[in-house]
Amino acid sequence: MSDIFIGLGANGERQVLNLKRANRHGLVAGATGTGKTVTLQGIAESFSAVGVPVFLADVKGDLSGISMPGSHDLKNAASLEARAKELGMDDYAYADNPAIFWDLFGEQGHPIRTTVSEMGPLLLARLLDLNETQEGVLNIVFRYADEQGLLLLDMADLRAMLAYTADNAADLTTKYGNVTKQSIGAIQRQLLSFESQGADKFFGEPALEIEDFLKVDEKGRGYINVLAADRLMQSPKLYATFLLWLLAELFEVLPEVGDPEQPKLVFFFDEAHLLFDDAPKALLDKIEQVVRLIRSKGVGVYFVTQNPIDVPETVAGQLGNRVQHALRAFTPRDKKAIKAAADTFRINPDLDVETAITELKVGEALVSTLMEDGAPSIVQRTLIKPPRSRLGPIDAKERAIIQSVSPVQGKYDTAVNRESAEEVLAQKAADAAATAQEVAQQGAEEVGKRERKSPALWDGLAGKVAKAAAGAAAASAGSILASTLQGKTSRANPKASAASAAAGTAATEIGKAFGIPGLGRFARNLIGGLMR
Repeated sequence: MSDIFIGLGANGERQVLNLKRANRHGLVAGATGTGKTVTLQGIAESFSAVGVPVFLADVKGDLSGISMPGSHDLKNAASLEARAKELGMDDYAYADNPAIFWDLFGEQGHPIRTTVSEMGPLLLARLLDLNETQEGVLNIVFRYADEQGLLLLDMADLRAMLAYTADNAADLTTKYGNVTKQSIGAIQRQLLSFESQGADKFFGEPALEIEDFLKVDEKGRGYINVLAADRLMQSPKLYATFLLWLLAELFEVLPEVGDPEQPKLVFFFDEAHLLFDDAPKALLDKIEQVVRLIRSKGVGVYFVTQNPIDVPETVAGQLGNRVQHALRAFTPRDKKAIKAAADTFRINPDLDVETAITELKVGEALVSTLMEDGAPSIVQRTLIKPPRSRLGPIDAKERAIIQSVSPVQGKYDTAVNRESAEEVLAQKAADAAATAQEVAQQGAEEVGKRERKSPALWDGLAGKVAKAAAGAAAASAGSILASTLQGKTSRANPKASAASAAAGTAATEIGKAFGIPGLGRFARNLIGGLMR
């Protein structure tokens, strides 16, 4: 099969999506209730049938039905069967599709995780709604962590690095640029808000392996990866940033394949306007770059949105396959959208496109796709084919059964917390405290002979700590000696007092290196979780 049947045009011609041109991306647009979701479902299951894996977001919860066959007993059965007959689909029969359910929160599918490092400062800044200054500070945090070999895997690691950066702002400013505690505090507040939504579950390990989105079943059908996004939509920036990250990961991981006979993966981005709302220019540039270049990786991206003008022109110009459902001319913006949509189609002399867009019935659309030679087909008013899978959601029992036979069952379901920035910084802090105690008890010279506990943070500190500790010990002993010479009685043990003073001063110097004023505060911070 070299194409996917979309529907029957008013001129009697089959409207199809050419598989060789399916990685040239596309747009499915239309007002609420005009049939976008049903169109998406029908196209997705057709891709699956020819062996192309699919990723789609289920923002309303009703696309989960794609995993189960339709039925004559369901309420939509009569209209679906009538449409199939009208389109001459003699082979129409209900059928299921192989599906894998995913969920960032791990409730309705396998958890999807990535690491903080893989997300990167640009997308994370977008996610946290940081301003330019705060984004710059976040870049410094990432840069420093990278240079120190500190893994940023989860939110705890990022909090640890932010705390360390705040406590060492003066030193880091000299090398990397201005770092203020105010900016660090603003980032930390945004993190707290972010985590209160449960979104911190997205960061950690085991991280998603993109190859798991590219599976086919034993019958050669591509798996349809369904992301449960009904709860996720309550955090629209997380939803949009996650999908953009996913596109970027696909672009980075997949090899160049040029123009394959059919895509390696088709990606449906529902509620696409969320990706572009209030996006800074740097992010828009990244989106445009990914969309423009990812086709050479064999990935087709299909934006699904209510209004076609929600997609910026720089991106919309790359969407060669278009299915436009009805739009309503209620406002000036609606009228602008209708005109914009009409102008994107190849002219059909027998069709007034602007008028037709407002007259389309549910299940009708204007269709134009790229032909074999790469040219867009003439736009046709089209009756969209009915899907073969169930319209509407599946129940919890059906979802559990599908999950139990998932090809990635058990791979991502249990979180793993390995040593990373949080643990390393906490251990180094503990080592520093222990070293201060050793200096106080044994002397700096003796301690200096042993192997360093924390080489990366010890460098540059040994001399300072030893000097401070020795000075403190001498000062304390001298003070006691002076009191004796003056005839004053002291109950202090000179050796113990010197050790105590040395420990305090050494802790102070080490504390400065960690951004911790004193050992007492260090202990409180360690217990209270500052280094987390």
